[in-house]
Amino acid sequence: MTILVTGGAGFIGSHLVERLAGRGESVVVVDDFNDYYSVGLKRANAERILGSGDVRVKEGDIRDAGFLARVFKGQEFEAIVHLAARAGVRPSLADPRLYLDVNLNGTLNLLELARARGVERFIFASSSSVYGASREVPFSEDQAADRPVSPYGATKRAGEFLVYNYHHLYGVKAVCLRFFTVYGPRQRPDMAIHKFTKAIEAGKSFPFYGDGTSARDYTYIDDIVDGVTAAVDSGLDYEVINLGDSKPVTLAGMVETIGEAVGKAPVYERLDDQPGDVPITFADISKAKRLLGYEPKVAFREGIKRFVKWYREARAQGLI
Repeated sequence: MTILVTGGAGFIGSHLVERLAGRGESVVVVDDFNDYYSVGLKRANAERILGSGDVRVKEGDIRDAGFLARVFKGQEFEAIVHLAARAGVRPSLADPRLYLDVNLNGTLNLLELARARGVERFIFASSSSVYGASREVPFSEDQAADRPVSPYGATKRAGEFLVYNYHHLYGVKAVCLRFFTVYGPRQRPDMAIHKFTKAIEAGKSFPFYGDGTSARDYTYIDDIVDGVTAAVDSGLDYEVINLGDSKPVTLAGMVETIGEAVGKAPVYERLDDQPGDVPITFADISKAKRLLGYEPKVAFREGIKRFVKWYREARAQGLI
């Protein structure tokens, strides 16, 4: 099988490409290596995946329809895994037009090519952010998800609508996967676990928003990749599926767990809640279990130990 992975030099993408290449798939990666976070880290990821099997990397922007057409020229893809996006809730408040441009126009370009070229499967990386500030927990795919509280969440929900539209009109087989706070080695430096680990390791204070009772459904990267590869293999006609751990961890508990793994006491700078934040994310993963055989395996404490180990190695190598 030949698979196109957008955002394949990123955190989730690089792990996924390694898994796909490792099982013998031919993978073409599209990534624009933008400077949202360390380009050096993305380049290192690209070098790593190039050594993992039959992998080619094409550098370019998913908003550039001409570039994507050249990627498809003379190439048949059985599947597209669309991970590329402008990510992050808080940055989307500062530049909503950029998020709309990349996350919707880029997705539309890929769907058009999937339609025109008869791609058999389209896997779309959505987000738990589509559920907004819902207090109806755990979050089920049957919920309306019509009140996202950030531009990022709104673009992901709109992306799901586009994907369904192309399924309905043109028969594109598609799965929209709602990721719940993915963490692990190579995680983006703007993510909370990465930032807190950096501060605690350095013995510095860090911003701590709210009273610590907000909770997130942290999902280890290997478990997410299990779910994505199962979606690629599934042949499902059209589905929206949560991928989470289904065991929310409070902000206070997350920081304490990092402190234990690092071996230092956290130093808090307490601040009010931030706009766009939600009180809890909590995935109902019964559908993923039923349709994908999905079963999270890595407990949060173990996942944090693995992340801290990677963080120290990456620091020593000058990658972060």
